[in-house]
Parts: sequence; structure tokens; C-alpha cells
Amino acid sequence: MSAPTTEGRSLVIAPQWIGDAVMTEPLLRRLRARGERLTVGALPWVAPVYRAMPQVDEVIDFPFAHGGLQLKERRRIGRQLQGRFDTAYVLPNSLKSALLPFLASVPRRVGYLGEARVGLLTHRLKNPKNKPPMVAFYSALSGEGGLEADVPRLSLPAGDIDAILTKHGLARGGYVVMAPGAEYGPAKRWPHFGALAALLDRPVLLLGSGKESDLCEDIRSQAPERCRNLAGHTSLLEAFALIAGAGHVVSNDSGLMHVAAAFGVPQVALYGSSSPLHTPPLNERAQVVWLKQDPDYQPPLDCAPCFQRECPLGHFRCLTDVSAQRIRALV
Repeated sequence: MSAPTTEGRSLVIAPQWIGDAVMTEPLLRRLRARGERLTVGALPWVAPVYRAMPQVDEVIDFPFAHGGLQLKERRRIGRQLQGRFDTAYVLPNSLKSALLPFLASVPRRVGYLGEARVGLLTHRLKNPKNKPPMVAFYSALSGEGGLEADVPRLSLPAGDIDAILTKHGLARGGYVVMAPGAEYGPAKRWPHFGALAALLDRPVLLLGSGKESDLCEDIRSQAPERCRNLAGHTSLLEAFALIAGAGHVVSNDSGLMHVAAAFGVPQVALYGSSSPLHTPPLNERAQVVWLKQDPDYQPPLDCAPCFQRECPLGHFRCLTDVSAQRIRALV
């Protein structure tokens, strides 16, 4: 890849998952620091992440859905964007994500090789063979070195956070947020959130998407006097404010885990089928619980990390064997 640009108008094609979007923040900070004006194109459920990044000048909500090429719509938007950008950074590895900058005739198009994208990208990086830390994976698209220390950071105005806390009758640091969902699948979902809520002596907010409302309601029913189920009842930016004001966040390896890390909130991150070596919460106040790394846990979890949605062995030991009492001692 040639030397990085030092100025100009840049379009960033965002990943489709919240956690991945958070992990792109150091890349955008690097680009802004060298004078690039940043416009991020993102799917509607990811776009709010970039509105919590001060270095982003503009966010465009792309009207695309999961799956399908949607070529007609991409051509339409490509025509609208023609002439606006000097460089495009294509963060996802899919063919369709590289189409729009190509259709918009952006002169310099940067991304990783993948899905026959050679003709769509002008500056290409080889995909690493092993699973690298995702923050460095994205930051490498800057063409710069010294990526190991990159740490994502999100920020919201203090007044905005206080307004949301007042709306919900909460005090900063006086409650615990639990994010019990994980879009990837059951092998990333710790099953003891309800038992943990029953052990706590502080209000508990359950956050997640509308699809996780039933899961959160089951947890709420185990400690109804303490829990509030807000899954599906907040905007993403409102959820960010509630996380930023929390005394503690307890979550699986999920998008909201990375949000909590980027706000620097004290947190406990529970890992099952995935690995904190690949997607860690980059937060000095984070405590990671992963039985794979516990020398006292027997028999050892030789199967982890399997990176599967469902436990291929059917036992889910990596999560079920982490007790609520163990996590209570950390919160």
C-alpha cells in the first residue's frame, strides 16, 4: 500500500456490528489527526456509534438491509456521492461494501483483499492469517505504524448524559447495567444474569435490542424489585448515556461490552466461545472472566475458544460454570 494521505475528504464505510464500529474509533482518530475530513456511511443501527466520535464530521445512514446486493440502491447513492470524496476506507471485507465507493468513483479506495474485490479497491492490504486484535486490524488501514497502543474512546456531552439519567431517576454511579444479549448466539450468553441481579443491592438496568426483550424480562422476573427491563425501549445513544453513567457494567462479549470499554466504565466482561485475545475490552477498569485462562478450573477447557454460535459439544461449560457469586465479588 502506498503512503497514507495527509489531507482531503474521506468516506469511511462502516462495519455492520456495534462492537466492530467501536473498534474502528482509533482508525478514525488517526485519519482526523492528519487532516482528513471524515464522513462515515453506516447502517442505521450502527450510525449512532459514530455520532459519539467527535472526530467524525458527518454520518450518512445507509438504507441497506442485512443480506442481498441491493445493487440498484447502491448505484443511486453512488451517483449522489460522486465528486465528494478523495479517499474511501472500506472497513468490512465483503464485496458489496466495496461497491459503493467504486460506483461513486472515489479515486483512492483502501481496504483488505476479500471476496474478489481486486478491481474495486485501488489500495489493498492482505488479510492476516491468524485472528489479530480487531482494533489493530482496522487501524492498519491508515497505513501507519505503532498500532498496538490504539484504544477506542467514545464521548457524549456531560449534559446529555445527565439529562438521560434525570429522565430515568438515576444518579451517576448508583446503578449497574447488565447487557445479557449477544447477537452472535447462545455460546456467548452467560446464563446467570438473573441470579446475579438477585444478589446485588443496587438498581439494575437491563439493556439490549427489542429482540432481547424477552431474555431481559426473564432476568427481571428473578429480581423484580431491583431490575428495570429497558431492552428495546431506548435509542442507542440513550443506551450509551446509561452505560456512561453506570457504576458498573456486566456483559457478554458483545457490542455493548465494547461501548462500556470505550466510555471507560468499570466493567466485567464474560467470555464463552470467543476469545479476549481477539476482541478484548480495551479498558483499564475492565475485569475479564474466561474459564479458558483459569488455572484452577478443572478439567481444562481444551475446546475453547471454538468461535461457534452453539456449543458443538452441548455442555456450554465455558459459561454455565461461571457462578453468579463469582461475578458478584467483582461488581
